[in-house]
Amino acid sequence: MQQTKSVEPGATAPEFNLPNANQSSGQATMALSEVMGENGAVVFFTCNHCPYVVGSEPRIENVAEIARDIGLGFVGINSNDPVKYESDSWENMVKRAKRGMSYPYLHDSSQEVALSYGAERTPEFYLINSDSKVVYRGRLDDSPRDPSHATTSELEDAIRQLASAQTISVPRTDSIGCSVKWKA
Repeated sequence: MQQTKSVEPGATAPEFNLPNANQSSGQATMALSEVMGENGAVVFFTCNHCPYVVGSEPRIENVAEIARDIGLGFVGINSNDPVKYESDSWENMVKRAKRGMSYPYLHDSSQEVALSYGAERTPEFYLINSDSKVVYRGRLDDSPRDPSHATTSELEDAIRQLASAQTISVPRTDSIGCSVKWKA
């Protein structure tokens, strides 16, 4: 495993500029500054094959819509090693995006962005306010593989609290998912 930094709530979100596999959303290359909406953004680390990501896709789309409705940008970043995990190659990212993804899907081929954020899992979410400060880091909810077992909604709760200028009641949770697939 790579040595990562740990971007926690209160820290400034690291900038990035990455190619976008989703031709229908955003530009060919996107920076954090371009992802940011009026009220901030949600940046999440994802991939194509993790069963936790696959099990969460409809809920991720729902949260993306909620985020956009309140002026937040929303972006997925795939940092997995596509040599070891062919399903996470650029070509497969483009195919996944064409299946109805509503947000930019960026490729972190060097893994530098995942390292700069301290990303550990897929999916792992960072909610960033309009001052580029991370206000929430962690999971979508407590049951990413099976929505029928979810008893929490930490990310959505944090988004709604940010939108209403409230303090984020749970700023940090442990992500549930597959590990980021680091290069050797």
